[in-house]
Amino acid sequence: MSASVGPESASKGFSIRVAQPNDVPELVRLINAAFVVEQPFIEGERIDPEGVRGYLEKGKFLVAEDPVGLAGCIYVELGGERGYLGLLGVAPPRQGTGVGRKLMEAAENYSRAAGCRAIDLRIISPRTSLAAFYTQLGYAQTGTAPFATDVRVKVPCHYILMSKSLS
Repeated sequence: MSASVGPESASKGFSIRVAQPNDVPELVRLINAAFVVEQPFIEGERIDPEGVRGYLEKGKFLVAEDPVGLAGCIYVELGGERGYLGLLGVAPPRQGTGVGRKLMEAAENYSRAAGCRAIDLRIISPRTSLAAFYTQLGYAQTGTAPFATDVRVKVPCHYILMSKSLS
């Protein structure tokens, strides 16, 4: 995939591109800032450089960028006819500006172009407002799953699984 995701990705002063290895430090800062809302549920920071590099070995981060820097990111992993997206994060000063929706659209288009017929995501159960956000974007709840055992939590958590058809 080229550095740009598509001509439709440039809007409102930002463009969307595939993250490169030199983006790791900024991705760590962005994700941790965006996921600060999880601190009542999760112990510590959301991700570290090794975690970002691990994701980059399995999939891609799409990043929204403007002249100031990274405005947002989303992780996409391809798996045959199903894609997976996660770690949708928008820099706090840019939240509510449409960056998240544009990143979701870019992730879906990326997955569709790779032959995926559906895309999956998971959210942690205490983040109740996220299910409504994803439902507005066409996702439906498909079940639940146990929460990651290697993450220290402050309250009981499980994953809410959601999917969307891309056809």
